[in-house]
Amino acid sequence: MTETHEIRLKRLAMRSMRRGIKEMDIILMRFCDARLQQMDAARLDIYEQLLAENDQDLYQWVSGQRPAPEEFHDIVAEIRKVCVPG
Repeated sequence: MTETHEIRLKRLAMRSMRRGIKEMDIILMRFCDARLQQMDAARLDIYEQLLAENDQDLYQWVSGQRPAPEEFHDIVAEIRKVCVPG
């Protein structure tokens, strides 16, 4: 059985708010609220791959402490634009 688009969005939203680091829960839920509904399937694939990454790495990429890998550069930049002040 394949997953519907709506179920996929709900699953990704749940994965976004159930992270290991509270800061990432907050950042990713803000991003989901702002952008998840508008993403096409290809963009959701990238976001889902990003969610599989380690929270400590993700936080450093989003906070600008370290550059994100090339495959995540665009989505991390979008997350920063939407969710990170300053």
